Amino acid sequence: MNAAPVLAAYTALVGIAAPHLLLRSGWPHRAPALAAVVWHALTVSFAIGAALTVYNLAMPTEHLHAGLVGFLHACGLHLDGGPPDPDATHRLAVALPAAIGTALAASFAFHVVRARRARGRHRQALDLVGRRSARLCATVLPYDTPAAYCLPGRHPRIVVSDAAVRRLTPDQLGAVLEHERAHVAGRHHLALAAMEAFHSVFRRLPLARHAREQTALLLEMIADDRALRSHSRDALATAMYEMVAARVPKGAFAVGGHAALIRVQRILGPCQAPHPALWSSVAAAAVAVPLLPLLVACPPGLG
Repeated sequence: MNAAPVLAAYTALVGIAAPHLLLRSGWPHRAPALAAVVWHALTVSFAIGAALTVYNLAMPTEHLHAGLVGFLHACGLHLDGGPPDPDATHRLAVALPAAIGTALAASFAFHVVRARRARGRHRQALDLVGRRSARLCATVLPYDTPAAYCLPGRHPRIVVSDAAVRRLTPDQLGAVLEHERAHVAGRHHLALAAMEAFHSVFRRLPLARHAREQTALLLEMIADDRALRSHSRDALATAMYEMVAARVPKGAFAVGGHAALIRVQRILGPCQAPHPALWSSVAAAAVAVPLLPLLVACPPGLG
């Protein structure tokens, strides 16, 4: 039996229904790192499901379990040393899903390179107008509004305005700098670039839109939690309030931003970690979800 109808239904479920269920859940903001992993797992699962759906539609008479060898043959890999498969249908069945993977990889590379170039241009401007502070381990920028952001990548740079240095207390400024260090250490720009790439390829898909928006918010929450390990909640919340109106360059992570109100409410609200059973279940689901399309296309026991 061909698995295309089941795969198509599963892919639609992941791409349309799953994002709304996740948005209605209350646990993601209590475990932002785990929630970010779940969003990435859903995008990977959708991409695999879409590729396998296209493959099964192009090969309606074969089951993937038997077709995996043909899949490898069409790619030029011959496990039995036999001659290449000349079947044009087989090659088309491989080319279509391969195009999905190629588009995602190319989009990811494009967003990474574009952001890197933008950050590079901004670093050059910082070298001209900013001054390096050894005490803060940051670049101080002459700007009359409290602001702080980081430029991640190979040559990371944390930037803080001189207005922030003047107006914020030492604890508030320390919380801000720790927040930015968390972005740099976690390589959050790569996680965000992956979501940007997925959104570029599947622009009209609800999963693509929500995954990009939620990942950006969750990464900020992850950095908030890192800052709260060594600084008070009041200090970080007050600093965010002071910086909510600050503008930052493209490709940078900032303490403020349009989601600052949600984050302040989370920081000052009751802190309750998810139950270990829930955490374990969601973590197991995040690992299993990308594998489900393979199990649907190739159920165990079929030869």
